[in-house]
Amino acid sequence: MALLTDLLNLDLSGSTDKIIAEYIWIGGSGMDLRSKARTLPGPVTDPSKLPKWNYDGSSTGQAPGEDSEVILYPQAIFKDPFRKGNNILVMCDCYTPAGEPIPTNKRHNAAKIFSNPDVAKEEPWYGIEQEYTLLQKDINWPLGWPVGGFPGPQGPYYCGIGADKSFGRDIVDSHYKACMFAGVNISGINGEVMPGQWEFQVGPTVGISAGDQVWVARYILERITEIAGVVVTFDPKPIPGDWNGAGAHTNYSTESMRNDGGFKVIVDAVEKLKLKHKEHIAAYGEGNERRLTGKHETADINTLSWGVANRGASVRVGRETEQNGKGYFEDRRPASNMDPYVVTSMIAETTILWKP
Repeated sequence: MALLTDLLNLDLSGSTDKIIAEYIWIGGSGMDLRSKARTLPGPVTDPSKLPKWNYDGSSTGQAPGEDSEVILYPQAIFKDPFRKGNNILVMCDCYTPAGEPIPTNKRHNAAKIFSNPDVAKEEPWYGIEQEYTLLQKDINWPLGWPVGGFPGPQGPYYCGIGADKSFGRDIVDSHYKACMFAGVNISGINGEVMPGQWEFQVGPTVGISAGDQVWVARYILERITEIAGVVVTFDPKPIPGDWNGAGAHTNYSTESMRNDGGFKVIVDAVEKLKLKHKEHIAAYGEGNERRLTGKHETADINTLSWGVANRGASVRVGRETEQNGKGYFEDRRPASNMDPYVVTSMIAETTILWKP
């Protein structure tokens, strides 16, 4: 008799040309990921060749019951690390039957910004540092923490090793490899300052691809934690008090910044960000005021500060960038629960298109 694991790992390639496509979309909260699968007659590598699909938007908080149909438009394809073979993950965005983007579809506006010729010419690169916290499933308390209690103070956990300092490495490494398999340009992982908290980095990615890849990396992480019986939270301050919060630091450069004389372009861009600080903060994630306090490697939420190699600033410029006179900067304000479509396109719009 076959075991369940045998059936889960069945290789279909010898018995059919058909593949399974897992369509992924963002639900009504703006952070909840949803997905469902369909069979296709054969392998597909171009999202424009995939059929549109629909779902019941009244069950995701995205449409009324009397007119509940929401249409999925396939936008990006990744290899499926769970089913393997020619099976795929498909990142979609969401539209009404009339073809209008629904209010929670933030990709549509981002794609418009990134397709602007002035933005495309600058080829904006992003590297996003996605922090997250692993929680024990039934008690919503960080992995490795004593039930109802606290571990020793912060210090030994950042990039730490050992059973008393590192909690959940099997999940983190599984996620790392699964993202590489899928085609996500994941560039690294590390344990964070608070025990049970981790980070992965996606990038460099160009334009709209940054958002697609971060969302699919989040999806893969949630699927892996589902298997492991652990909960992942992207809350920017999961534990109040003297514990680090969780962010999504966004590293950014344009062609002009990467070329000779780029340091001045970076300074000018930061000055633009300073003038639009409130608008950016409002779009950089919910609950960020609990994180951006001026403590725990953050700047105060009310003002934009910047400095070279300063992790207590809103925007950090690397020492190497200063020395080379060109490079990139890091916007440290986005919360871990930010929408990467919103943040990446907003930075591009402010720094490239906006003329104060």
